Amino acid sequence: MQIHQLSVTYQAEQDRILLRVNSIGGEEMRMWLTRRLMHGLWPLLGKLHTDQVFKSEPSASAVGSGDEETKRLFTEFRKEEFLQKADFDTPYQDKPKLPLGTEPLLVTDVDATPLANGRLRLAFNERASVRGAAKPRGFQMELDPKLMQGLMHLLEQSLARSQWRDAFATPPVIEGATAEETGAERPRYLN
Repeated sequence: MQIHQLSVTYQAEQDRILLRVNSIGGEEMRMWLTRRLMHGLWPLLGKLHTDQVFKSEPSASAVGSGDEETKRLFTEFRKEEFLQKADFDTPYQDKPKLPLGTEPLLVTDVDATPLANGRLRLAFNERASVRGAAKPRGFQMELDPKLMQGLMHLLEQSLARSQWRDAFATPPVIEGATAEETGAERPRYLN
């Protein structure tokens, strides 16, 4: 499937993220991404994308193999370049062909595989028991680094709208609670 457009929107009434992918051939795949799924998927996608960008860039060899922080900074730099050139203004075009059906795929797991050609294959799967169907549904797509950056940007915007991402980063602070009660580590001061 050759991807034409991506759309990622947070649906508050469902408390889910709707990912829509349409192809040049006029097909549209719709998938629900839940908070539970994104909690594990978001850090994995970030790491895989960082590795993908770092490996695909000829200028990365000048930086060397680098540690994780160097790779992350390099990816952030490329992200800014990408965002200046990307087209996020063209409205998403609904497609009439829905190979997975009218009901979006409720994604229960995602398989992510880096490919030798620099692309990343994402396989979205729904267990059959989710909808009571006899057989599971699924969908695969391959993303080059630029398309992956676009997906990451759209997911990041939806995570901000959903306010889920805050929970991924740090545990909430409860006023008046001690560090032991919240499970947080006590701050250490060195002089």
